[in-house]
Order: sequence, then C-alpha cells, then structure tokens
Amino acid sequence: MKRIVILISGRGSNMAAILDAVRTGRIDGQVAGVISNRSEAGGLTTAAAQGVATAVVDHTLSPNRDDFERALAAAIDALSPDLVVLAGFMRVLSAAFVARYEHRMLNIHPSLLPMYPGLDTHRRALADGVKVHGCSVHFVTPEVDHGPIVAQAAVSVHDDDDEASLAARVLESEHRILVAAVGWFCEDLLVIEGHRVRVKDQVTDAEALLVPVLP
Repeated sequence: MKRIVILISGRGSNMAAILDAVRTGRIDGQVAGVISNRSEAGGLTTAAAQGVATAVVDHTLSPNRDDFERALAAAIDALSPDLVVLAGFMRVLSAAFVARYEHRMLNIHPSLLPMYPGLDTHRRALADGVKVHGCSVHFVTPEVDHGPIVAQAAVSVHDDDDEASLAARVLESEHRILVAAVGWFCEDLLVIEGHRVRVKDQVTDAEALLVPVLP
C-alpha cells in the first residue's frame, strides 16, 4: 500500500477529498501525514481530527529558501512517502527539491494547463473572456506548473460568473480529478512518456476525466 504525504497551506479541501477517498476505499493508499508551511492552516485541524499525523514547517521561520526546503524535506522523508501531493501548497519549490521527489510528486492547479500557470487563474480567465476553464493534475517539475499532465477537467464559464463562483465550480472538479490521479498512482497505473502521461488499462476512465465540460 502506497504511503502518501500531503502538503497544504490553507483549508485543505483537496486534502479532505483525498482523506475521504482513502477512508471509503476509492484510493488504495495510506495518508502518512499532512504538512503545512502555515501553522494556522485549517486543514491541519481537519487532518488531526481524522487521526492523521500533522506537522508544520513554517517558511517564515527559516532565514532562506534552502533552510526551509531542508526542513521540509526532513519532515517529508521522516514519513517515508511513496507519493507527495501538493494540495494547495503555496510555495515555489527549487529544482533541487523537485528532483528529490521526481516522478512521485503531484500538484493540483486551478486552470487548464498550459493556460494560466501561476496565481490568479480565475481572474485571468474571466479577464480574457474564455468560455471554458478548469483544472489540471500534473507531475511537478522545476518549471512551475509545466509538468506532465495526468488529468484535466473542463468547466463552463457562465456570463454572470465572478472569481468566487467560478472558483467554487472549478474546486469541485479539482477534488474529482485529484482523487482519480492519486488513485491511479497508488495502483501503479501512471506511465510517464516524455511530457505525456498514460493511464495503463484505464483509457476509457481517463478520457472521461479529460474531456467533459461541466455546467
């Protein structure tokens, strides 16, 4: 059974989706721990209430990024993970740190990559007048939000949408595709082929996640 470590910075709704999927058997894995760079992150309380080990590696207490990443890596490695999931973890990680967990670190991003990497994705999508927005799960590489894409879900943009309403609908899809991607990883179904990811023996299910435009 694969061991999963989840990194968060806030309320941890994607983390909660993973915990629920593990509890109900939709993910054949074990969440070994949840780590946050912010002591006030609400997701820490959620995880602890479910008996999951939690830790804080506060980036503001480190004099530089190297020291922070050494402390973060030590906290992660102490849990012996097979997979590290960035579930709303709002820190940019160095190339050396990413290389440490190459091909075993997933991130959820609120846009249809390669469109809108970085921050303020919903605001940028609305400003551009796009009709379709969404979210992506990808393997983490040194270039921010550019790693091989595992799954995507598309969401229609409504004429009366603002950032909050669009973000809420995208978040529902984030939960769905992140759970699917983590589940596939835990079942050894993900094959990285260059910059593409193939899901072994799950073509129909993978395509179902990739193509729909949700209302």
